[in-house]
Amino acid sequence: MVCFSSDLIDPSRVYDLIGKEAAGSVLFHFAVAKAMGSQQGITSHITYQPNGNVEQNLEDIAGEMKKKWKLTDVVLIRRQGTVEVGEIISLVAVSAPGSEAAFAACSHGLARLKQMPTIIKTEIYS
Repeated sequence: MVCFSSDLIDPSRVYDLIGKEAAGSVLFHFAVAKAMGSQQGITSHITYQPNGNVEQNLEDIAGEMKKKWKLTDVVLIRRQGTVEVGEIISLVAVSAPGSEAAFAACSHGLARLKQMPTIIKTEIYS
């Protein structure tokens, strides 16, 4: 499952989204917006806007992960719109028969989400 949504990502609900039928390991990584200092000030919030087909980009990343590792399921969620400091920006969730594949795939998925050309990130400073 992949999703590009303006809705908050609720950690208490995402466990039900991932397939676990053949999994011995389920791993979740939540990326959180953090305040960064710069010459412009300190980050107050971040906006994420589409620059192309975001959901297809997410599907491609999930497909790469499933092709490279033996996985039971992959869930990728990215926020769009305004994300306040402390809110969840994205979720990479992986289920796999073993933990090594789950950790490697999750790490790969996180790196790929950071590189997505279909999302424009703008930091707003206070």
